[in-house]
Amino acid sequence: MSGRTADRACPERTCVGCRERAVKSELLRIVAVGGKCVPDPRGTLPGRGAYLHPASVCLDLAVRRRAFSRALKAPGPLDSAELNEYVEQAAP
Repeated sequence: MSGRTADRACPERTCVGCRERAVKSELLRIVAVGGKCVPDPRGTLPGRGAYLHPASVCLDLAVRRRAFSRALKAPGPLDSAELNEYVEQAAP
């Protein structure tokens, strides 16, 4: 037995917006590319990733708290326009 329980079988990550833990598959991975926050829905882009619920509420909280530059260890503020468009299109 490895010590894992059925509840912990799926990897969990914390949303940088609302700070709630969720299953990794429910969150959108974000990476910093050239001073911009870029959505990485397939999770294949290189570099450090931050996770966010694909909802405008969580995105607004993360931008207001400047969570992306802190989570991605970026030297300055990051442009989130591309991420805004992606989340708006993904929202029902």
